[in-house]
Amino acid sequence: MNRSATPQPRRAGGWITAPRPRTAPDNRLFCLPYAGGAASAYARWPASFGADVEVCGIEPPGRQSRFGEEPFTRMDMLVDALATAIEPELGLPYALFGHSMGSLVAFELARELRRRGITGPRVLFVSGGTAPQSRQTGPSVHDRSDAIVIDRMRSLGGLSEEILAETELLELLLPTIRADFELLDTYAYRPGPPLACPVVAFSGTEDQAAPASRVEPWREQTSATFTHHALPGGHFFLRNAQESLLRIVRASLSEECTPGDRRSGPGAGRTPA
Repeated sequence: MNRSATPQPRRAGGWITAPRPRTAPDNRLFCLPYAGGAASAYARWPASFGADVEVCGIEPPGRQSRFGEEPFTRMDMLVDALATAIEPELGLPYALFGHSMGSLVAFELARELRRRGITGPRVLFVSGGTAPQSRQTGPSVHDRSDAIVIDRMRSLGGLSEEILAETELLELLLPTIRADFELLDTYAYRPGPPLACPVVAFSGTEDQAAPASRVEPWREQTSATFTHHALPGGHFFLRNAQESLLRIVRASLSEECTPGDRRSGPGAGRTPA
């Protein structure tokens, strides 16, 4: 007799794609996707880490496993919802990684967690993203024609040629892509104290969207150490130089995250008053 599978509860309300917490990791690495991207961008990452690091791909509304949900168009609303969702997951040391738009989301998430009195990340990894205070304002993208939105994504390299060739699939993806561009178009950096965690920045040697000159100012956003690594490739060196990037991430986590430094009990993850 056929029996339907029992639906598995969605972790962190669907924000984390991993079905259940991994057994006894020492650290969690939360990975934020780029504009138009999803948690699947990091699907191969867990195999590159040992049992001490749990890779948690973040799935914002409006894509893949959350396709039927309305995507966010404002940064403050996104990070507020995300911080609330993952707070129960912050009972042990963690780090944040974001590529392109994801680097900005990771930064604002770290600041939101600080506002809530929650212990911050051990490391903030910002990849292919202009430092928030160095962002240049220009013509908006989200309210332009489909052709312009698609051309922008093509220039960044965020969509494969297979997807670009599928008209019907593109039509399904466009609302979320537009929402992500609106989030970026309406983002306004608000100055604040630098973060207390180390910041590790990555840029592509041929990246025109986020050149090294606009990545370097991330050093102003930390009172701890700052390192900047230039990797071969354009804006999506995330894929083309993945092995080198992951080697640096692993090394940085080994340096900054000490095994056994766990947080548990009432108020876990919160900065002492």
